Amino acid sequence: MASHMSTFPPPKSCDTFVVLPDSTKGGHVVFGKNSDRPREEVQEVIYQAPLEHEEGSKLQCTYIEIDQVGHTHAVILSKPSWMWGAEMGANEHGICIGNEAVWTKLQSDQDNVERLLGMDLVRLGLERSNSAEMAVGVITSLLEKYGQGGPCSDVEPQLVYHNSFLIADHQEAWILETAGNHWAAEQIKSGYRNISNALSIGTKIDKMSEGLKELAQEKGWWSGNGEFNFSEAFGTDEDVPGGRKECGEKLLAKLSEGGDFTLIQMFEVLRDRESGICRGTDHDHPTAGSMVSVISHGSGRPSCHWFTGTPDPQRSVFKPFIFTNNVKISPHIQSPKIAVEEDPAKVIPRFAKKVNRTHLLYRRQQAATENGGSIVDTLRTLERKCVQETEACLQNFDPERLSEMDDLFKDCVDSELKFYK
Repeated sequence: MASHMSTFPPPKSCDTFVVLPDSTKGGHVVFGKNSDRPREEVQEVIYQAPLEHEEGSKLQCTYIEIDQVGHTHAVILSKPSWMWGAEMGANEHGICIGNEAVWTKLQSDQDNVERLLGMDLVRLGLERSNSAEMAVGVITSLLEKYGQGGPCSDVEPQLVYHNSFLIADHQEAWILETAGNHWAAEQIKSGYRNISNALSIGTKIDKMSEGLKELAQEKGWWSGNGEFNFSEAFGTDEDVPGGRKECGEKLLAKLSEGGDFTLIQMFEVLRDRESGICRGTDHDHPTAGSMVSVISHGSGRPSCHWFTGTPDPQRSVFKPFIFTNNVKISPHIQSPKIAVEEDPAKVIPRFAKKVNRTHLLYRRQQAATENGGSIVDTLRTLERKCVQETEACLQNFDPERLSEMDDLFKDCVDSELKFYK
């Protein structure tokens, strides 16, 4: 099957980071991701409560229907508003997942066939897992059963790609990289790690798909001699590590030196404009949304997940979310429902470019910060105060008072909106 490589260049956007307990202040895991997407696309933040499902029921993902499981966990997601899946998110068990677009030697016209998107796999991994390693198993089993494919954008239907994932829980992280229905995974137990838009797993492979090495030999991508290197075998000439990934590694190395990496420092990494990790709204693929999580190692302290829900983290505010039994999510950071299923005549085509999916926070934030200036400084001060107050609250957290966090995220969105009036 003909390759896309000569027609569409590989995507150069998105970065995901993790710093593990031995290198962070307080011994927590700090996870971060910038989601860079086509300029016209809107990213929303949604919450899905835990649910029980009937045996034999089905689940409609972005394009295809798959088998549902009996129980799905509560999730908080930052997602392109047109799709079912998510670019990044967390679940009630402190699992965080972000994905990256990658191109591989197995790229072909078959990738246009609608299957599971990498973003669907992010959400499925979160809904069905209670550890990072379990999420690796969930994602890979679904990948092997249903495959990945279909347009990855509703404004750029020609954009198709394979996916890599960074998956973290309170004690470790996994890098999972795919090529078609094949995959390799690497366990990370200390230090830090980041992924961009290139295969990065080399000879350290802790799990892999059946027949991976044999396929590489059959295709002539590995001689069979010496150690098997996944990225060398399945990566492309265009899809090589460098640029933002190297800059990200240097930032993590510098900021985690001394073993006291913090939430604020992950904000700093995601806001680094010079490296290209942070992209403004004038870019063809700006940073559409950002997420940072501090995954707690226990002792009654809940994990805390911070989302912007708006483009360009340099102009955006990170707002805290904590899972509670009756958590509230602001409607002002969720896109309007476009399709009206009851009346098929009113259903707007999937790839209609002029559909307005902007939510209220998106519109107000874009208008107020377009020219930068004092409003951005004011918002940054507001954010620092929120971080200080949230950290102080979590420092000696009383689990009996968890319900006091029900409105935390909602209140922060409402407070931000007031500054834009």
